[in-house]
Amino acid sequence: MVIVKKVFSQLGIDSAIAFTILTRIIQAFGGIISIVFIAKFLSPDEQGYYYTFASILAIQIFFELGLSGIITQYAAYEFAYLKWDDDFKLTGEEYYKSRLSSLLIFCVKWFAIIAFILFFVLLIAGFYFFSKFNKGLNIEWQKPWIILCIATSLNLFIDPLLAFFDGLGHVKDMSKVRLVQKSVNIGLLFIFFACGFKLYSSALASLIAISVNYVQIVFSNKIKILRVIWLAKAEWIINYYREIFPFQWRIALSWISGYFIFQLFNPVLFATEGPAIAGQMGMTIATLTGIASISMSWIVTKVPFLSMLISKREFTTLDTNFKKIFIQSLGINIIITCIFFALVQIAKTLNWGLTSRFLTTIPLLCMCLASIANQVAFAFATYLRCHKKEPMLVQSIAMGSLICVSTIVLGKRYGLIGMTTGYFFLTCIVGLSWTVYTFINKRRAWHNA
Repeated sequence: MVIVKKVFSQLGIDSAIAFTILTRIIQAFGGIISIVFIAKFLSPDEQGYYYTFASILAIQIFFELGLSGIITQYAAYEFAYLKWDDDFKLTGEEYYKSRLSSLLIFCVKWFAIIAFILFFVLLIAGFYFFSKFNKGLNIEWQKPWIILCIATSLNLFIDPLLAFFDGLGHVKDMSKVRLVQKSVNIGLLFIFFACGFKLYSSALASLIAISVNYVQIVFSNKIKILRVIWLAKAEWIINYYREIFPFQWRIALSWISGYFIFQLFNPVLFATEGPAIAGQMGMTIATLTGIASISMSWIVTKVPFLSMLISKREFTTLDTNFKKIFIQSLGINIIITCIFFALVQIAKTLNWGLTSRFLTTIPLLCMCLASIANQVAFAFATYLRCHKKEPMLVQSIAMGSLICVSTIVLGKRYGLIGMTTGYFFLTCIVGLSWTVYTFINKRRAWHNA
């Protein structure tokens, strides 16, 4: 046990990171095991529907607009001057309590409306897309799609509340909440697949798992905390249009650009080359996303901590801690990605049938290298955004536009090879260089101001 603690200490793994990593390991492990279940219980065409579902559901980016991450940062800034006593009483200046309360009230009201609208937009968009490009396939997708739309809307409402608790310093507890939710989701997914539920499997598992999240909040002391903060509102408020919106619209455009960077592959391949090829891309992206989610745990769990250091202008401590977690997270990403690529190549050599569900060697290599580059970009962008600023706006829009055009034009002319090599060049050469340049210059300018 002592040796394990020393190893964890060297790797920078505290309890919050440990729970987050465990959650993402379960998610990644579930994603890998689900590959076996998908290959066994879904046809190649149904696999295409399965992963294209996820890409279209990502439309929620246009509704969430990066606000969850902003809520974590703003809550951390206000709560830096407050604390709880043993009787769930919030102590500190009324100014900060009132502003924190106004943030919570805005969060609940805003996302209740947005989640309702999202449901109908997803429902209509999905029925239009799959009805138009189903290529005459007799696949039952309508009812699973409706259930997924409900689950996604419920998730959009509760996710900002979890982000709010992160900002209050409850990173460890929220990591546990997410761990339970992911575990339930993965477990039920396997059960439903084995029972022959086909595309219903993911839909039902997601809906039940999201419901578990609500139960964890409502039937715990978390609801008491929310009630105390809700009632603390006074004359001081966080003005959305004056304080949040000038920051959010930049984040929002960056996130929207991210949709065209990460989620456009599957719908384009689904429409142009069929569900089977889209399924290969979807399975590859799902695995790389699982790897990235593990390595990014070192960064995302430290957002409240980094934000508090910036709020107090402790820049030396900030940079020391960020450098350490950046090296750790990038190293983990590189190691696991290389292992994944090597295993797929070995499996292809041994003619394992499962490997036919992944991309071929060159496209897979392009996607792996781009995933590592995105890890660096994510870390640097998160550091800068903890300053409550968005310096990546122009870059995000430019990269989203370039990758969108590249995906459509090169994909149409050269197929999968053209699409993935274009993505690799733009991400690893253009995007990464631009990110590093922005990080160095903005950090120097802000800290010297």
